[in-house]
Amino acid sequence: MISPRRNTARIQVDRFTGDASRSLKDAVAVEEPLEIRLAIRGDEHRVAVTMRTPGEDFELAAGFLFSEGLVRDRADVVDLRYCTNVDPQEYNVVTVQLRDGARFDPADLSRNFYTTSSCGVCGKASLEAIEIQGCTRLDLGGSTVSSDVIRGLPDALRGEQRVFERTGGLHAAGLSDAGGEIRVLREDVGRHNAVDKVVGERFLAGALPLDSTILTVSGRTSFEIMQKALTAGIATVVAVGAPSSLAVDVAREFGMTLVGFAKPDGFNVYAGGERVAP
Repeated sequence: MISPRRNTARIQVDRFTGDASRSLKDAVAVEEPLEIRLAIRGDEHRVAVTMRTPGEDFELAAGFLFSEGLVRDRADVVDLRYCTNVDPQEYNVVTVQLRDGARFDPADLSRNFYTTSSCGVCGKASLEAIEIQGCTRLDLGGSTVSSDVIRGLPDALRGEQRVFERTGGLHAAGLSDAGGEIRVLREDVGRHNAVDKVVGERFLAGALPLDSTILTVSGRTSFEIMQKALTAGIATVVAVGAPSSLAVDVAREFGMTLVGFAKPDGFNVYAGGERVAP
């Protein structure tokens, strides 16, 4: 994976302690725009722009396109590349090249990307949009997740957040197995970007769906995060923070387990509690 841009920057700050101050260098997380484009049959379509932390940009683009239903099959993606006709090269435009025979309707671009926490679309319309996109209630086959595993996930996630350790300014999403071992972890200034990077990594590896995994996120859980998890087949989402009401609606509607305020001494289960084994 190419990582041509730094994910942290060193800046000069004034540090105040009591009545004294001193000048020193501090590390901050980098935030830059990334434009995602789709290319197929000789045409290139601008899809979206997201503010992200550089790094794993190809995973971010792939995960975003998959979770939005624009790309469904790994075999349809023949190339991912940074834009080459710009000077200077800022590595802020990624083009995803689809094979000529891939199923793609440019009209889809006009009816996607409204499912965010700032759009004001009503909950009923959002849930219907997920169903229209092709998501169905998950069939979990009696699987369970251990409460001991859930309690250990926040610390396991925090222990792998290398860039957060230096900056204190990034969200994280981690994909673990049923035993709680984190297999994929990504960080970003945007919590939804971190999830897209995780899903994109698995998509590009041809490892979807993720029905036997647990997604842990470092902050709150929104509708958008639950939608991305559902699209990838993730049945259990664990959050360090609180869920939104619409996130709970998604979990209950589609048979997912949603945990919030996870800590070593306990957690809240908002949906799918029957799958949590004491």
